Amino acid sequence: MPYIAGITTATPPNILEQKDAKRVATQLFGSNAERLLPVFDNALIDRRHFATEIEWFLQPHDFTETNDRYIETSITLAEEVVTKLAEQCGIDTEDFDAIFFVSTTGISTPSIDARLFNRISLNKHIKRIPIWGLGCAAGVAGIARASEYVRAFPKHRALVVSVELCSLAFQRNDRSKSNIIAAALFGDGAAACLVAGDEVPRIQCDLSQPSIAGSLSTTYPNTLDVMGWRISSEGLKIVLSKNIPSIVTSLVRENIEELLASHGIAIEDIRHYAAHPGGAKVMDAYAEALSLSHGELDHSLAVLRGYGNMSSATVFFILDRLLRETHGESGAYGLVSALGPGFSSELVLLKWE
Repeated sequence: MPYIAGITTATPPNILEQKDAKRVATQLFGSNAERLLPVFDNALIDRRHFATEIEWFLQPHDFTETNDRYIETSITLAEEVVTKLAEQCGIDTEDFDAIFFVSTTGISTPSIDARLFNRISLNKHIKRIPIWGLGCAAGVAGIARASEYVRAFPKHRALVVSVELCSLAFQRNDRSKSNIIAAALFGDGAAACLVAGDEVPRIQCDLSQPSIAGSLSTTYPNTLDVMGWRISSEGLKIVLSKNIPSIVTSLVRENIEELLASHGIAIEDIRHYAAHPGGAKVMDAYAEALSLSHGELDHSLAVLRGYGNMSSATVFFILDRLLRETHGESGAYGLVSALGPGFSSELVLLKWE
């Protein structure tokens, strides 16, 4: 089976404590948003990393300027995680056979993966698969698509790169509930993951290397208004439904059981979870839907607390923590999950051999 051979993560250098984020939001939104400001205290977030210093958000910026910053920062972060990943896995950056680049927080043509060729040495024949628009679900989807690729080419190494700069979508003149919640929740980060075919030799590293046993993609009709972006002349405006936690509670268990049933296992067989923490209420909904009460979501909550919701990059930060503590767990199963625009679900089933 394909397996996860390595993971690296990176964040931009600007750190914003949640108390300072609340102070800036109060300054920008004033009394009009006073009733919503407790969301900063209740988000279970201590700090986040941003693509720019906090003073930048206090000034107006058009979409062109903001998107230019997205491109510049994304290339720098992508270069960092890809270079670190090659070093972690004991290979050269030219040894990747395919690159799946996922992002939803900016626009770039040529895509960021193409721009990487001017920064690091990559195989000029590498297969490039940029994926845009899957939002928070894109990281899990990238792992799934990469695993399908290396099933067809078992000697190949597929690189999955995620860069999300959610802070750049902040709208300083938007006093809507969704924008204020986004200001309390989202952060910036990047990650790279190597998905290797089963004929690629395993190399010892600090991470365990579980096999990818299967995946499941699900899109629910008539749910386009649950989450996403609305593209405007000012940039990307957040779309977030208040019903996301209840949707998780009602749909996630059945969705997971469908994947597990196809592999002859049950929810009780899952020992490890890497669930994308959309927010504190989403984590509560996961715990309720799956009857989790023994710390199964601790890694997700720790990443949420330390980094916020980094959209598609978040799940790699969770996996990095998980794979560092799961050596020698032969026969154990794990589940990687995320929800995204569409409204959609992406699941990946892991097995430690």
